Amino acid sequence: MLRDLATLDHVTDHVDRVLAQWNRQRPDLDVSPMAVLGRMSRLSRLVSEELRHTFAAHGLDSASFDMLATLRRANDAHRLTPGELTRESMVTSGAISQRLDRLEERGLVTRTPSTADARRVDVALTEDGLALIDRVLPEHVANGHRLLAPLDEARRAEVADALRVLLEALGDGVADGSDVGGSA
Repeated sequence: MLRDLATLDHVTDHVDRVLAQWNRQRPDLDVSPMAVLGRMSRLSRLVSEELRHTFAAHGLDSASFDMLATLRRANDAHRLTPGELTRESMVTSGAISQRLDRLEERGLVTRTPSTADARRVDVALTEDGLALIDRVLPEHVANGHRLLAPLDEARRAEVADALRVLLEALGDGVADGSDVGGSA
């Protein structure tokens, strides 16, 4: 649940308390990375939980939503190979087959032999899959706006830029710009 931060003179959080404790106990250590990494970790858990509620209301989990969203935005045919789906989504390759099985059982995707290469399989959204992702996506986007409401547009851009720099430094960058993975 979001708090109204405008009414608070000074915001302190769990991480501030942890940092103060470390500064008292180990003043010899520069624990400043914990200010960012601790908040990123806590924020990841909190945001994941908020997103989970939206997805669960539609019988999905985060990985299933991501796969449907990836197929939806991929191209006009809403079709990718499992390898392309792995590269374009935020789902690990080990989870792809299992997720596809579940989505196929629900009638949300199909797997068919590729017309271009008989050794390949294509994954595509069904009409039901397309209808479901088109229902869930506006709720997901509205949820994102709600979660980021305490930040104005300029602050959002600053945070997004800083996170991009960290992701690229950790090897999560995109070399040619064609692989825009994740549904965010």
